[in-house]
Amino acid sequence: MGLNFYNHLGAPQPFDTHRAYVTSPWFSSMTLAAIRGMIALYTLATLLVILIWQATVLHDADGYFSYFTELTHIGICSYYWASFTQTFFYALRQRHSMERLPEYPLQKWPRIFQLLHVMLGTTIISYPILVTIVFWALLASPAVFSTKFGTWSNISIHVLNTAWSLFEMIGTNSPPPRWSMLPCMIIILALYLALAYVTHATQGFYPYSFLNPSTSHSLLAGYIIGIAVAACIVFTLAKTIMWARTKFAFNDASATTFEIRELQNPRSQSPALEMAESLKSEKLV
Repeated sequence: MGLNFYNHLGAPQPFDTHRAYVTSPWFSSMTLAAIRGMIALYTLATLLVILIWQATVLHDADGYFSYFTELTHIGICSYYWASFTQTFFYALRQRHSMERLPEYPLQKWPRIFQLLHVMLGTTIISYPILVTIVFWALLASPAVFSTKFGTWSNISIHVLNTAWSLFEMIGTNSPPPRWSMLPCMIIILALYLALAYVTHATQGFYPYSFLNPSTSHSLLAGYIIGIAVAACIVFTLAKTIMWARTKFAFNDASATTFEIRELQNPRSQSPALEMAESLKSEKLV
């Protein structure tokens, strides 16, 4: 039962035999590590600057961790730090090892950490886009661009968050999430909804005005259901984009310069092409 649980959610044993989580169809693992590292640094700086600004200038940092936007951005930052570390170690071992596909640390860690990595990766391809849609459709006003700081912070957490999400979908070999991950994403949203009402009970405010039953009235249920449906649609679109990327990137006729160079190396074959062969025989998507 336990083994099936891990397998169904996308953390089989052995884990990531094709090194999909640490490679890209477009460029080398070291380049991928560098890009992930830069995104990790930028998202961390964004989180810290906004928190410090709210604490020192606005004197309103008490509810920082009550907003789904900030929590989602913390998830993006955490995932990119984790994926940068794993990719960097893989790239180093790839350069100094005679093995065709050297292992990276996560592959030797307990399965629960492998599953959490897969789950965190699934959240960052789903929630950021949902945040962007909800913010610009329901919450944004001309005031978001009224100051230079406001313009930068809103672009960073309500626009670039989607860019980081799309990069993981298109720029890496990370496999599409399993359908069994979708209920997990909905459960996490439900837990956040509970957190929002705990915030109101303990701090006296709703993180998002549309969650206030006194003002939203009967529309509240519609907002909640609508966001849940939007989350399902975003998950499906993200899964489809990643599936399409595997088909496009694995097409021999569209091989990139990097893939051709890898194929000419007698020591190794491109993990992307190797993963493509596997997808023909395994139900990974």
